[in-house]
Amino acid sequence: MKMMTAIRLGGTAVLIAICFLGGREPRAAAAAETVVIATTGGAYDVALRKWWFDPFTAKTGIKVVSVAATNAEMRAKAAAMVKTGNVSWDLYPDGEIQVSSKEHLAVSEPLDSFCGQFKDHDDLVSDTCLPTGVRLFSTATLMAYDPHAFTGAPPATWGDMWNLQAFPGGRALPNFDDPWRVMAAALLADGVKRENLFPLDVGRALKKLDELRPAVSLWWKTGDQSVQGFRQKDYSIGQIWLTRASALKAEGRSIAWSNKAAFLVGDRLTIIKGAPNRDNALKLIAFWLNSPEVQAAVCAELFCTPPSRAAIALMPQEVRNQMPSADDLRDNIVVPDAEWINAHASELLQEWNNWIR
Repeated sequence: MKMMTAIRLGGTAVLIAICFLGGREPRAAAAAETVVIATTGGAYDVALRKWWFDPFTAKTGIKVVSVAATNAEMRAKAAAMVKTGNVSWDLYPDGEIQVSSKEHLAVSEPLDSFCGQFKDHDDLVSDTCLPTGVRLFSTATLMAYDPHAFTGAPPATWGDMWNLQAFPGGRALPNFDDPWRVMAAALLADGVKRENLFPLDVGRALKKLDELRPAVSLWWKTGDQSVQGFRQKDYSIGQIWLTRASALKAEGRSIAWSNKAAFLVGDRLTIIKGAPNRDNALKLIAFWLNSPEVQAAVCAELFCTPPSRAAIALMPQEVRNQMPSADDLRDNIVVPDAEWINAHASELLQEWNNWIR
């Protein structure tokens, strides 16, 4: 028996063919198999469920169970599970920066042997599959704003975010265990050149943040929190993830963003040491890497950049037009210094926690 599932991306139709070998449905025993993945919930989880998890289950019979957690909670939970030997999750997406940290290496399973099968896949970007994690997608943390909140030219730079006279209204900034991007935005707003951003001048950054602090309506901890205030008009400008801004736009909300005020980030899939469904987790990752149509569907909804070049080609042009361009990367978008951030992660967090209290 052959099942065909059609996926429509904007004006572009993408067809996923899901074939069950031998002309039969998955065995009943396979249907009882599971794999547990943590996600940040909300629109992010909905998109992954619709375009990746459910098609994977249809093909393999393996049920994908997702649990919602913040990025900080994922790291803390993974570390605790490995330490106690009581591992109940199989995998989770960790940040591009964090996957090269010693803390990540202590709780993740090396993927050297798994990655061997993808080394000659010319369709995938060269660093897609690394021993420390497999690229899920790349996106940006950037300045988003309500275009109806201002008259005249919209805000475009981090300096504009600090300009309360020209761009009045509340602000939203993240507050979790990864404060470098808030500090970096403050330094750029204070006139630091992109090429001189790292190493971060933490004292200068916090002094600049003192200026904006009275206007901050929300220090968000989750992606859903970051956009809720836009829905309720609690703030006019916020530093949020592009995946969340695009989901808000898809709702028909008043939202726009600037690629001149953006940091390039990405998520990598991590298998936890001692994962109870390790083999199923590897199958889920392999399905992702081998399915450009699935990657295209997810990233068309979340405005992310998939690891497959073929996937990018499948995405609707109207979506690709709103993604960061090569010119944006060359001229404006900041690529963070992962090595420096990891080396100073505990110091940054301590300074941040002392300031945010």
